[in-house]
Amino acid sequence: MGLSIGQLSKAADVKVPTIRFYEEIGLLPQPDRTANDRRIYGDAAIWRLAFIRHARQLGFSVNAIRDLLDLSDNPDRHCGPANRLAVQQLQEVEAKIARLETLRTELRRMVDAACVGQAADCRVIEALAEQTAAGL
Repeated sequence: MGLSIGQLSKAADVKVPTIRFYEEIGLLPQPDRTANDRRIYGDAAIWRLAFIRHARQLGFSVNAIRDLLDLSDNPDRHCGPANRLAVQQLQEVEAKIARLETLRTELRRMVDAACVGQAADCRVIEALAEQTAAGL
């Protein structure tokens, strides 16, 4: 006997609505149904959900995960597309890190110029106003 959706949710550490969503968008195949129309899942669903969850944690898009799952489902295919997806994701992560480092530098500058007294003399407010005016 297989797993109910609740049992699958616990086994894979994924919420029930997420499982339904993954079925709806085709990342998780439609499950078998019992006579009373309840979903029933096999062990492969646990593996697939763990794969999806890990790929999401790494920031892969749904489309990239779909492509990676397709490669996983077809082990005789060349792995070049998987490598390209990983390189692309790494580049996106590195770009995000660069943006975050810029944000950290700006915030550190604002915090280091800490003000005491009235808001009219506050360096944090002044720095935000400068950036706002520069962006207009």
